[in-house]
Amino acid sequence: MEVKPKVNGDLKDDDKQSRRPPAAIAGPTNPMVTPLLTDLYQFTMAYAYWKAGKHNERAVFDLYFRRNPFGGEYTVFAGLEECIRFIANFKFSKEEIAFVRESLSPTCEDGFFDYLEGIDCSDVEVYAITEGSVVFPKIPLMRVEGPVAVVQLLETPYVNLINYASLVTTNAARHRFVAGKSKVLLEFGLRRAQGPDGGIGASKYCYMGGFDATSNCAAGKLFGIPLRGTHSHAFVSSFMGPDEIIEKSLRSQDGSRVCQDFVSAVQTCLSKLKRLSILKGVFAETNQSELAAFISYALAFPDNFLALVDTYDVMRSGIPNFCAVALALNDLGYKARGIRLDSGDLAYLSCETRKFFQTVEKEFGVPDFGKTGITASNDLNEETLDALNKQASIIKKKIFGHEVDAFGIGTNLVTCYAQAALGCVFKLVEINNQPRIKLSEDVSKVSIPCKKRSFRLYGKEGYPLLDIMAGENEPPPKVGERILCRHPFNESKRAYVVPQRVEELMKCYWPGNTDKKREELPPLKQNRERCISQLEQMRPDHMRRLNPTPYKVSVTAKLYDFIHFLWLNEAPVGELQ
Repeated sequence: MEVKPKVNGDLKDDDKQSRRPPAAIAGPTNPMVTPLLTDLYQFTMAYAYWKAGKHNERAVFDLYFRRNPFGGEYTVFAGLEECIRFIANFKFSKEEIAFVRESLSPTCEDGFFDYLEGIDCSDVEVYAITEGSVVFPKIPLMRVEGPVAVVQLLETPYVNLINYASLVTTNAARHRFVAGKSKVLLEFGLRRAQGPDGGIGASKYCYMGGFDATSNCAAGKLFGIPLRGTHSHAFVSSFMGPDEIIEKSLRSQDGSRVCQDFVSAVQTCLSKLKRLSILKGVFAETNQSELAAFISYALAFPDNFLALVDTYDVMRSGIPNFCAVALALNDLGYKARGIRLDSGDLAYLSCETRKFFQTVEKEFGVPDFGKTGITASNDLNEETLDALNKQASIIKKKIFGHEVDAFGIGTNLVTCYAQAALGCVFKLVEINNQPRIKLSEDVSKVSIPCKKRSFRLYGKEGYPLLDIMAGENEPPPKVGERILCRHPFNESKRAYVVPQRVEELMKCYWPGNTDKKREELPPLKQNRERCISQLEQMRPDHMRRLNPTPYKVSVTAKLYDFIHFLWLNEAPVGELQ
């Protein structure tokens, strides 16, 4: 049965008028992102479309997801820039076409491969929510319009580029939310990431999600992300003692003098620490190989001295050795950056370390030494950060909380250990101006048909109230005007809303050869700022880690009626005997 749309109209005349090529856009960051980065069934469908003469029919696809990850009620959209880079440079090489020919049935006609050689994405349009935005299930993240065979070839790479990017950005944002604004978050996941691309992508999107820096040098170069890192246990254990240190001199920070024997200066400071009555019982003899490692590292990086202090024993060796080196550096005008804890009871050790630092400040008169940075690592995750914060808030008045200033997070962050995938889908919603619907016994998998516009409605307090979808040609919601918002599938869930602010969510990021204005792709830092800003706008009960309030996603009354009209027309009718 042919169903005429009641929400959308025909293509506008200006869509068919003067065409101009868009400005050049660089190719994908990963050179493996080519037209072959797709599933075989995309090529089999493309051939079948071509064989049936349907390949140039104008189709509209929505890319969206069905459920928020990590048991939460929000997601951060990421990966758009790479999608636009891909589409802007979409072109099959002769070698790729030859491979497709070998991979398909020998009965496929030569004309299809000539067709592949000639296609690009100049007749495709992409509308999307701005990267770094907070998004919700069912709302299209992207709408892709164009010849059905071409758009079908974009499905797999687009879902691939959005799925992980949005998942890991959301994971990073959740870690940031739990850690709080004041803590420094460092992404240390490269060695545990799922391959080189997983490592590069994780660094980029964790930064977008609110992390402050990465240890990944390649990502630092590609995306301008700040780099952070010190040394490993191997560096500490590679030293046998101070006698190994040959070059012992160190020039003061202002260049006015030279300490000829920095090793002796450090040992003098260590002796002074031992004589402090307030530190009696904390340590006796420290590990001298560790001390040698710290001295060598300080000689190499006097202005950026940060030591890993748990190779042997944190309080009996690591902290006293660090403080001795830091005091010697201070005498030369340098300020030590801090320490890193990579094992043990992080809350207890951080508090004991802070006390030690404060004692040094008081006894030696070194300003702000008590505030020296404490970084923690060791398989941290969102749950660990949450537990540390709860411990701090509950026990602070009686015993202790924690004194960690920065967290280095790796495995659980970049692998998205708590959830393997976001589950984005790419569904046909219209072809040749005819809305299409995908039905399922699972209502959550029923698609929302036709070309749509999406809006975010804000309330009096400035928080978003809900997102609403409307047919493309429906009048948009207006500030101060009451609008009926309906759940797409549950007829009893509905509410009137009088928005105080209305934000349209999707913009044109790839106009193809139309004369529509193309939105510029924001730089990574701007996407990061948008992510942080959007998360701050959300109502706190939507953001909480446990039992968050679901955010409402709705449709207009007109779109609701049309969904169910089309549903009834497309659903087969059974017969009982």
